[in-house]
Amino acid sequence: MPLHHPVAVVGAGLGGLVLARVLHVHGIEAAVFDLDAAPHARAQGGMLDIHEENGQVALEAAGLTAGFRRIIHPGGQEVRIVGKDAGLRMAEEDDGTGTRPEVDRGRLRDLLLGALPAGTVRWNAKADTVRALGGGRHEVTFADGGVITTDLLVGADGAWSRIRRLLSSARPAYTGISFVELDLLDADVRHPAAAALVGGGMFFATEDGRGFLGHREPDGSLHVHVAVRARETWLDSIDFTDTQAAKESVLEHFADWHPSLRALLAEADGRLVPRRIHALPVGHSWERVPGVTLLGDAAHLMSPFAGEGANLAMLDGAELAQALAAHPGDREKALTAYEEALFPRSAERAAESAAGLDLLFGPDSPRALVSMMATGSPAACPP
Repeated sequence: MPLHHPVAVVGAGLGGLVLARVLHVHGIEAAVFDLDAAPHARAQGGMLDIHEENGQVALEAAGLTAGFRRIIHPGGQEVRIVGKDAGLRMAEEDDGTGTRPEVDRGRLRDLLLGALPAGTVRWNAKADTVRALGGGRHEVTFADGGVITTDLLVGADGAWSRIRRLLSSARPAYTGISFVELDLLDADVRHPAAAALVGGGMFFATEDGRGFLGHREPDGSLHVHVAVRARETWLDSIDFTDTQAAKESVLEHFADWHPSLRALLAEADGRLVPRRIHALPVGHSWERVPGVTLLGDAAHLMSPFAGEGANLAMLDGAELAQALAAHPGDREKALTAYEEALFPRSAERAAESAAGLDLLFGPDSPRALVSMMATGSPAACPP
């Protein structure tokens, strides 16, 4: 007979973990299922800027503000913008007064995991099929053959969510931007010119539909995304098993860029990681379906060019937990209240992210980026 969990969360990313933590704060048990074999089975990405109005609100609801402050990367809010000639267009120091401190995603995830009761997260649990049982209950079958039932199923399972299919036929679409991710390790010693170019925080060099976006990590490495506006199949034409050949292929798109910028790719340590940027339609929503909802990328996948994805996922998790705690006898009322706030908020941020993509990779970059940074909230370096 399948195990039954009153609340089952599929996905142990930041949003799913915040949901479980805030539910725990309110005395509500949740079971979290994740496809990874173990907490550190794969790298969690680079730096995140945690915003005062959403990500930090979620961490406060989780009772983790003090822990969050201990893992902030000093100097991480520095911003540097250059053109393809490597000429400096803007430099902004981190004076400690900014409202978007930088933290390492992996350390933030560890903070959340450490705040949950042992056994909350079930690892090596890849959701395979889901089906409605009626009355708001659902059944989840996992790749290893395990089966659970639940009264509330939450899809926190990312861009290619299986839970989303219960609510929406929408699928992420390619945005026109492809990334090649890379690292330069021990940059001050091994790559001093690159370290000096990138600086101590976020770095942008975008022009002619191409660019380098990076940040310095707390361990002294540089994490860089090489971005190209290209057809969806472009990355398929590159053999990433041959790192040197892959570097040469990507560098062909930067033949007229300054040597110091080209060196960010040419000197990369380790393998290159290709990544296409996808997004759900701006304003993605669904009709209320009893016993199931979504959060984070499963609900509102957007491009990373407003720095909102992780922040929104955490706020989603906190607000869903608070709604459930506020309506203990009426789960559907709680889900309705949660989604009524979720939809307009995520639509606004998705529109900002789409605009950020056009700004970074449009014909007026980097001038438009400098102007936006001077007058509004900065776009964020991709995770």
